[in-house]
Amino acid sequence: MVPLFFLFLLKPTDTTGVASYYHNKFVGRKTATGEKFSQSKLTAASNFYDLGTKLKVTNLENDSSIIVRVNDRMGNRKRVIDLTRTGAKKLGFLKQGITQVKLEIVNEDITISKSQWFNVSVFRMGFPL
Repeated sequence: MVPLFFLFLLKPTDTTGVASYYHNKFVGRKTATGEKFSQSKLTAASNFYDLGTKLKVTNLENDSSIIVRVNDRMGNRKRVIDLTRTGAKKLGFLKQGITQVKLEIVNEDITISKSQWFNVSVFRMGFPL
């Protein structure tokens, strides 16, 4: 049996929703990770995943997909992800501006937030699951 505290470690593995892409006015500005924003990279902004998480983004309208790394946060809560122009072009929605997407975590090392650290520490101390 798995103790309740272990269940808090579970994160969403897939999410569906609306994707858009960044305006050019953000080029050169710092992202939440401190990197300079560039439209040519395959990076993204999302409020649903930890910074550094790698995601497979699939356009549900044409089934094309790319891998991006979350390096920023978004102000708009109606969308699940903001991509770069390069990402939008590869997914085929540059002209439309938005599209329906599915997001899936592709990296196995999921970042653990500070609030979850206690639960991991207890688990590592050898308490039975």
